Amino acid sequence: MRYLKAYLDLGKLRLSLLVVATTLAGYLLASHGAWSGPLAVALLGTLLSSMGANGLNQWLERERDAKMRRTQSRPIPSGRLGQRMALELALVNCIAGVLLLAFTVNLLTAALSLLTILLYVFAYTPLKPVSPANTLVGALCGAIPPVMGWTAAAGHIGFGAAALAAILFVWQIPHFLGLAWLYREDYARGGFAMLPVLEDSGGRTGQMMLTYSLALIPVALLLAVGSISGWAYGAGSILLGGLLTALAWRFYFDRSAKSARRVFVGSLAYLTLLLVLMVATVQPDGHVMYVSPPQQSSVPSAPVAALVETAQAVE
Repeated sequence: MRYLKAYLDLGKLRLSLLVVATTLAGYLLASHGAWSGPLAVALLGTLLSSMGANGLNQWLERERDAKMRRTQSRPIPSGRLGQRMALELALVNCIAGVLLLAFTVNLLTAALSLLTILLYVFAYTPLKPVSPANTLVGALCGAIPPVMGWTAAAGHIGFGAAALAAILFVWQIPHFLGLAWLYREDYARGGFAMLPVLEDSGGRTGQMMLTYSLALIPVALLLAVGSISGWAYGAGSILLGGLLTALAWRFYFDRSAKSARRVFVGSLAYLTLLLVLMVATVQPDGHVMYVSPPQQSSVPSAPVAALVETAQAVE
């Protein structure tokens, strides 16, 4: 049991379940709410790929993690897993996830999974101690999983997939900046070049939070404009975007830990409710041709529940 927990912590299970939740949303939008098709294996492949990428990230950052209070208890710096075992587990997860998607879903979804892993490990991770632009690269990595869900159901990238990617990309900026402001001293100890670390006033951090929160309002409407989800979703997305913007506005003038935490937790609530709304109001027009033989599968509730649980987690 101790090694199982270390394995799950290496893969950042709660964060990976959040990734799976966005993949699930992409799948259901592309399939117009249908539960048939290669859903279960698509979610499993996404979960393994995400856990593998997170594990490689921890292996590469093991020395920096040892310097940070919030990451000292991770499997490698705490000694719960040896460096070699951690690397092997992470690689096995990555390979298994990509191969599972390639052989049971389709090659496009597998290629997107591989792209996400490569970007996360070879672009985002090396950039973290170098430039605050790492946040944008990290947001790009987080924008791909819902596209994987879409391609798993449809076999191609459509307008809805692009809209989902845009939503997840923009959403991650205020979400992560809220977290980075809370732990800016810890990030400084680890030598990470996060925006809140590089400025004392927090002016640019607040400006980016507010700008991207405002941008979420028109970007989230793309699904309604494209008739992917209904206008009830559209109205709800405007309301949710307004509430998140209000939290970012407050942080802009009051750069306290309390305000930053509200943005971070509020962004998680925003994404949870937005995913529920978009799936609940998906338009039932048309049918998706699956690239794999249809098979009945039930959708786990854990991915959506994990969005709420992640409010207690970091990164």
